Parts: sequence; structure tokens; C-alpha cells
Amino acid sequence: MKSNLISKSETSSLLKTISERWGMEFPKIKNLKVHQISDEAQIITGNGMKILKVNDDYLPFLSETKMLERFPNVTVDMGAVKFMCKGANVMRPGIKTFTDFEKDKLVCIVEESQHKFLAVGKALVSSTELESMEKGEVIKNLHYISDKFWETGKTIYD
Repeated sequence: MKSNLISKSETSSLLKTISERWGMEFPKIKNLKVHQISDEAQIITGNGMKILKVNDDYLPFLSETKMLERFPNVTVDMGAVKFMCKGANVMRPGIKTFTDFEKDKLVCIVEESQHKFLAVGKALVSSTELESMEKGEVIKNLHYISDKFWETGKTIYD
């Protein structure tokens, strides 16, 4: 795995892109490191944050609890947990509670007993549509505990 620091201009444009997509501000960070995991995936680290980039999507890394708490979330029942950890999408029947979110935005998936973050996904419907649904896919699972990024991410430190 190759790791390298990126320039100040690359760093600021990367942070600008991510804050626009996520709708949140980031503190100025000087030294961002990019760890190339595969052709389509990178883990970006710096100043105590970890971001996963897969193809063109930027995702908060699942170990970054403080950052994950800033995103909308859905809580799934315990029956959904084993499927989530194998990469399954979130289906309506497994959802217990949820906060407001828009279609195509990032949503965190939390399990109901320990309230731990299981996955990060992209909403396929908005939370208002979700209220009237009884079945169907709600969130596309993009990064989950025990996926290849999770395993690699455990070996990367700032």
C-alpha cells in the first residue's frame, strides 16, 4: 500500500469538496495523507480524521465516531445486523427509528442494542418517503464493519 502526503492546494480543495458534499465545515488541516488501498479506494487521514474514498464517493470512516454522529442515521433491529456486516443494503422492515435525511445523502446505520455504528450508506429515498414505506430498499450500503476497507483502516494511523 502506497501512502503519501498531498500538497496544501490539494488538501484545501479536497476538504472543500467533502464539506460541500457532507454539508459540514472542517477545521483547516495541513498534512493530509492519502493511503492507496486499491485502484478504486483510498483512505485519507490527517489531524485525527479518517475518510474513505471509494470511486467518487467520500465516506466518513466507521472508526470516526465523533464525525459519524454529525450525520443523519437509522437504527436497525438486531435481525438486520448480520446482513449489514456482510454488505447488504438496509431494507425498510429492519429499520426501528430514523432521523431526517434527503435522498442521495449519506446516512449512518446504527444497531439498536449498543448503539454502535455498523455502516455508512447512501439514502435511496428521503426520510419523508420512508415514513410511508412498508418494504423495499432504503439505504445502499457503501462501507460496513468487517469490509476490506475496515480491515485495512485498522492498520493505518496518523
